[in-house]
Amino acid sequence: MAVRKSSTGKFVLALGSSAVLAFILWAVYQTRDISQQSELEIMGIIPQQPVQQAAIEEPPIPSAEIPSEPSSTAEVSESTPAISQPDPPSLPTLDASDDFFRDQLLSETPDTGLKLWLQADDLIRRSASYIDGMARGSLLGKVFPLSSPDGKFTTHKNGDQIWLNAGNYERYNKTIDILMSVDMQQVAGLFHRIRPLLESAFAELGYRPRQMDGLILQSLDNILATPVIVEPLQLVRESVAYQFADPELEALLPIQKQLLRAGPENTRRLQKQALALKNALLNP
Repeated sequence: MAVRKSSTGKFVLALGSSAVLAFILWAVYQTRDISQQSELEIMGIIPQQPVQQAAIEEPPIPSAEIPSEPSSTAEVSESTPAISQPDPPSLPTLDASDDFFRDQLLSETPDTGLKLWLQADDLIRRSASYIDGMARGSLLGKVFPLSSPDGKFTTHKNGDQIWLNAGNYERYNKTIDILMSVDMQQVAGLFHRIRPLLESAFAELGYRPRQMDGLILQSLDNILATPVIVEPLQLVRESVAYQFADPELEALLPIQKQLLRAGPENTRRLQKQALALKNALLNP
């Protein structure tokens, strides 16, 4: 089965509000339950080499720039009285930023499901770590451990062939609905307000500001590059774990395989939301 690309094109998120990016990423995490298989690569047995092995090259760290918001100060004539603007709230320290971040995000997106997702502590640091992993195509499930999708993962057989039941896709609707309730324009504004805190969190991971921006964009590109498969998905079972029978699909990044398991419609919805966020971030 050939891989079909989504008509949405390249998924661009620059999910600035690092946590909201994490949320979009969280949604992807919800799809992790094929026989509770780890989404990291399945390691094979590597025979001991008699000669020195070549060093494994780390992928380059992406670098980009998310432009700053233009000044909100409007030009006025000398005869026009200036209208005073309220000062933005001062930022707390990174260690004391959880309540501030929750209040800022929930004031713009008061979804009860989102509120449950924000009960964790150290939110901005967690978001930075999650985005760092996503940029490499991996998902760090323990960073934002969410509840499992509704119901159980199911398959059916046709002779010797194993197929993913399309009914599994509906199990992720609740998570995607929460993500669709988030206003990406407001999230972009929040990103710019808390950017110093995000930069501090990424600096603790060894990244400079332009690298932070690059990682955010790369994370979203990985989502955008996920194919939208409308045909039934065939599986094979290796030991107790399921894999995609199509080697092209099985070779996708873990995060992309997660999206396949959420179904084509949920993938399209998530890509649409992420694209809206990227546009809001790159065109302030």
